[in-house]
Amino acid sequence: MHSITLPFSTERLRLRRFTPDDLHAYAAYHRQPEVYRYLYASPPDQARLEANLAEAVASRFSEDGDIFYCAVTLLDSGELIGEVLLKLANSAALQGEIGYIFNPAYAGKGYAIEAVRALLERGFTEAGFHRIFARLDAANRGSIGVVERLGMRQEAHLRQNDRFDGRWGDELIYAMLKQEWPIQ
Repeated sequence: MHSITLPFSTERLRLRRFTPDDLHAYAAYHRQPEVYRYLYASPPDQARLEANLAEAVASRFSEDGDIFYCAVTLLDSGELIGEVLLKLANSAALQGEIGYIFNPAYAGKGYAIEAVRALLERGFTEAGFHRIFARLDAANRGSIGVVERLGMRQEAHLRQNDRFDGRWGDELIYAMLKQEWPIQ
């Protein structure tokens, strides 16, 4: 597996490594209950926020289970608006899992699609993945829209496979093969 080179830019965004200086902006969106609504968890407390950011700062991408975190910032201002990640799900099978979390203040502007598209492209071309998948809460219409607009296809609908606060939730799995990735 190859690594992914950071930083890199898209038309409006810059994707880079997280730094400890990102804590304030990172906490601004990670503290919001609406962000965690589809993550089957409560928003983290301050100690957990600091630990999560430290994990993102020190992230590796060499063994199964490693997660490559990218801070997503606005190209013009440098403001941190969210994150995209690529998990090394299975190196022998060249499988990766993509994920993303964005500050709701920036929703509806196409930033998630732009950032996820850029990381998918690098996952296929730089990291050498054969297949990249996303696991989504079936009720998260916004997130489903992101992966569908990028051409990922639904492969599974897992019914009541997770539970949080006494409520069951369904999970959708979307995926794309390298040969399905559009050459742009």
